Amino acid sequence: MSNFNDSKSNITQTISFMADRDLKTVLSVSSCVIFLYVNGVMIFTLRKKTVFQEASRYILFGHMLWVDTLNLLMSVVLFVCAVCRLFVMKIACLILLVAATALYQVSTLNLALMSLERYVAICIPLRHAEITTCGRTNMAIGVVWMLSWIQSLSEIMIYFSVDTNIAMHLFCSRTTLFRLQVYKQLDIAFTCVFFISVCFIITFTYASIAAVAKTASGDKMSAKKANKTVLLHLIQLGLCAASILVGVIQEAVYVYADYMTSMNVMYFCFVIFMIFPRCLSPLIYGMRDQAFSSLFKYYFTFGLKRKNSCNTEIHLAGGG
Repeated sequence: MSNFNDSKSNITQTISFMADRDLKTVLSVSSCVIFLYVNGVMIFTLRKKTVFQEASRYILFGHMLWVDTLNLLMSVVLFVCAVCRLFVMKIACLILLVAATALYQVSTLNLALMSLERYVAICIPLRHAEITTCGRTNMAIGVVWMLSWIQSLSEIMIYFSVDTNIAMHLFCSRTTLFRLQVYKQLDIAFTCVFFISVCFIITFTYASIAAVAKTASGDKMSAKKANKTVLLHLIQLGLCAASILVGVIQEAVYVYADYMTSMNVMYFCFVIFMIFPRCLSPLIYGMRDQAFSSLFKYYFTFGLKRKNSCNTEIHLAGGG
């Protein structure tokens, strides 16, 4: 009788665990779908006006939306694999992880580009149009992508050259796939270089724009809005830095914690460090721009909200 009760209790507990896991997975994926729709409408909006495709600030904003959208999709895939404890083919896991690393670094370096664009707009307004041309902006984005793929390509070469991981299917995380010490050293080196560089650039641009905002000359309102934008980029950088811990926490709870605890921790980390930074920042950044926000609201509501023609004027050298 005792064995029967124990068996019944175990079955009930298992069903409860599975229901809780499925609920968290559905909530996470559903919220991601909502934010993907928002990002998709923003990208569509940027394609509807020629000035959005030619002005450097909107080109960089659109680039940020694309990268964050891809980052979000990649995060959802890795999160579902982690929560469901799925074992993934080694080569598929390698592709997912190196792509996620490259996208993460592109997202970080793009913050530096956006801050520099605001610095030129406020501190060197007379040369803004000359410096931030469409061609130069796209060239800068290309350089960012090349820099971001250096670590991923290095890891791929090391993996196929000296790595002896023979498992065909594994739990997909950097810790399980990249077991050699050289991977950790490479990751630490690139992370430190990129974050120190981007942090320096954002801090420099913030201080420079703040100095302009205090002077009697120039457009103080535009300078203050630009300063708030750069401060937002600094907050984004902090959230990106915090998201580095997700992989470490995920692996630790997978090894040391029970299933229910590990699932709760992974869900919390995914929402706070992965969904929140990728979705909230683009939304705030887009809504602070009057020219963009009026058009975005029109398309977001399927044309139910009328376009406000008086808010469509765009000041390329100023604004937020």
